[in-house]
Amino acid sequence: MRGVEIRNPRWRDVDMLRKSFTIRRSKTAAGLRSIPMNDDAYAAILELWSRASAVGGTQPHHFIFPACENGQIDPERYQRSWRTAWRSMTRAVFCPQCRTMQEPTQTCRECEADMSTVKSPIAGLRFHDLRHHAITELAESQTSDSTIMSLAGHVSRKMLEHYSHVRQDAKRDAVNVLSAKRPTTATNRGYDTNNDTNPDGGESECSYVVENWSGRLDSN
Repeated sequence: MRGVEIRNPRWRDVDMLRKSFTIRRSKTAAGLRSIPMNDDAYAAILELWSRASAVGGTQPHHFIFPACENGQIDPERYQRSWRTAWRSMTRAVFCPQCRTMQEPTQTCRECEADMSTVKSPIAGLRFHDLRHHAITELAESQTSDSTIMSLAGHVSRKMLEHYSHVRQDAKRDAVNVLSAKRPTTATNRGYDTNNDTNPDGGESECSYVVENWSGRLDSN
């Protein structure tokens, strides 16, 4: 989901029984869609529902991610940005000694261990990178193009290729398999009709094919 698609849904857009999300506002017309939730997403929704219940924010028209200013939660308005929270999360580091999470610093606030060289492994990660990574994972898992386009809300195949460029590597590996399985010695003159129907001598199959089949017959 795009950032705008995550900020705008209300509780009426969540189907708890079917475990699905309905996107009613998006960047493009193709973005208006229904997305099934996996177990992780469903667990997150249940946690958000529990938090919303504590502040009376579970009415159908209430936003899933409500606005919060000066500690006051307003479920009637949506959270416009989480830039500060995202930056803090991606910059946070763990102390190598006591494992306390904190802002980048020279010394740990708890045990005063040296942290001058400790950096977050996800520093610089953009929120939109999560969407890019998810679509890339789907492409690598051999999910069909139509399914990926339906889940991601893409308009054109050009946009799909932009996100799933890694498929080119998968295609290259596939065609390389053809070279790897090529027999070292040619035992057939060609694949035209004359060569296939009128072979020289008594062999009607390439030798390496016959050997493969004989091995299967022996095993049976």
